[in-house]
Amino acid sequence: MDASELPSIKKWIVMYPVYINSKKTMAEGRRIAVANACENPTCAEIGDCCSYLKLPFAIEIDKAYPRDFMQRGRVRVLLKKEDGTLNNPSIASRKQLMLRVAEMVPRHHGRTKKQETASTSTTAPSNKSGKGGKKRR
Repeated sequence: MDASELPSIKKWIVMYPVYINSKKTMAEGRRIAVANACENPTCAEIGDCCSYLKLPFAIEIDKAYPRDFMQRGRVRVLLKKEDGTLNNPSIASRKQLMLRVAEMVPRHHGRTKKQETASTSTTAPSNKSGKGGKKRR
């Protein structure tokens, strides 16, 4: 969805990928339990999950997470319409959104393709074993 056709995104909720990253600690910014979190989510994956959930969203690539400014990008999501009704009745809060997105990201089509190609390339047998090199006397 495009942000220009919807009202100002300034009031939309902000979701940084760090919030659902299982590799981060609570002190580093994770907001859900490790068991529910996913590994290294991206803004594009979060955006795809929001579109699947039929929630209006806007990806802001130029924004950075304040605790870790090297982590670039965030997603703005509109949970409620202007009249107060929910866009998706099954998601009423930020926490529910984070849990649903974290549940969906590992099944994202980009991730499943990456895993298939990685598993096929590592099955080739290797002739060399151990550490090679010149032996010293």
